[in-house]
Amino acid sequence: MNGQPSSDVIAQVKDIPIYRPYVERGHFPILEKPEIARGFPDNWMTPTLAAALAAGEAEFVLSTGTNHARMQIIRPPYFLLNSYYRLWSEHPDIADTWHEGCRRVSLTTVLATEHVARVNARKRGGPEAEPDPLPDLDQRRLDERTFYVNLRRDPALWDRADVERMIEEIRTAQAAHPRGRYHLDCSGPHLAHLVRKAVDWGLWASFPRPASIVHAYEYAPLNVRRYLQHHFSCPVVDLFGSTELGYLFYSDRTGAYRPYLDRMSVELIPVEPGSRIYHLIVTSVRNPHMPLVRYRSGDCVRTADGSPDPARITRFCGREKELLKTPHGPVAQGDLDDVVTAASPRVFVHQLDARDPSRALLHYTTFDGAPLAPVEADALRHGVAALTGRDTALDHRAHIPIGGSGKYAWLAKDT
Repeated sequence: MNGQPSSDVIAQVKDIPIYRPYVERGHFPILEKPEIARGFPDNWMTPTLAAALAAGEAEFVLSTGTNHARMQIIRPPYFLLNSYYRLWSEHPDIADTWHEGCRRVSLTTVLATEHVARVNARKRGGPEAEPDPLPDLDQRRLDERTFYVNLRRDPALWDRADVERMIEEIRTAQAAHPRGRYHLDCSGPHLAHLVRKAVDWGLWASFPRPASIVHAYEYAPLNVRRYLQHHFSCPVVDLFGSTELGYLFYSDRTGAYRPYLDRMSVELIPVEPGSRIYHLIVTSVRNPHMPLVRYRSGDCVRTADGSPDPARITRFCGREKELLKTPHGPVAQGDLDDVVTAASPRVFVHQLDARDPSRALLHYTTFDGAPLAPVEADALRHGVAALTGRDTALDHRAHIPIGGSGKYAWLAKDT
């Protein structure tokens, strides 16, 4: 498969300036993020798009970068939210909570909270100033069934008052449903922090149990997912997507991924010759204002048999810009996660410092706060050394700070 778009896709993009040379040449190269930004927005502007912007049917937004540059895009209002809602309403394990009208509580990065505050301020005709650091619950409503609860960048620093407030706010969503059901939308590590603190401070009995859980927004380590499944009896599913694309894949309650490629197609290209880690290349006309043809999303995947067959994707294993070069080939976030999970289920947050080319230092926290036992520590040390090809030391910590975007960085490889 050469990945070239179908005639239907070409017909939809032929008048967009960025694609005209490709249409003329009869070949579409892989579309890189810098090319999207070059000449933006004129390189995307058509009379139809200009009219949509004037009518408020399209808007400029920024992608939510983790440890990479944020990108300006054009999309319909609530594009990602509508993609989420449609998937939620059709998901075989959790569609019931959508159709029952369950409230949605979102526990994710503070960046998302601040974005909602700004959007709501504009709706009220207020100034586009920095959001209130302590907005009330009404200010944090995205729509009639969704509100956000996190107000701090680093969830490890939530204090007892933060946790009590969030539990009380979650209870309002539970109380709004005749059967006491609600849907919890989260970053996996954020929810794990909340559960851990609620347990440690004797608040777990008062934590309203959700009827369904979606974790998205950032990579959820396997130990985090297992921790959530241990504490909650409801389905815990993952959604994979991005600001510019919407959602492309979802997991079922067992963790197996299924495609959700409405008006999309994907192809896989090795990150380097011989590697079984693949770039995810996406063609999508789901966003009518900025269709993306052979777009390199920056995400990396693995497949069940190591082949470039998108139907056999089993793992979204990290970001291209966060791959670590080793003597055995590139290593992704998911590869380190597998080593950590195999060594001990007690490891919570972990971060690999690989700035010294001859050594690796793995910082880690645990769910119970205690360092690993010698047997577990030895298994982890040897596993990381084998993975990276470097002498490895471990550093147990009480706290690993979250990244500037409000998401965790698994790798420190640059000064």
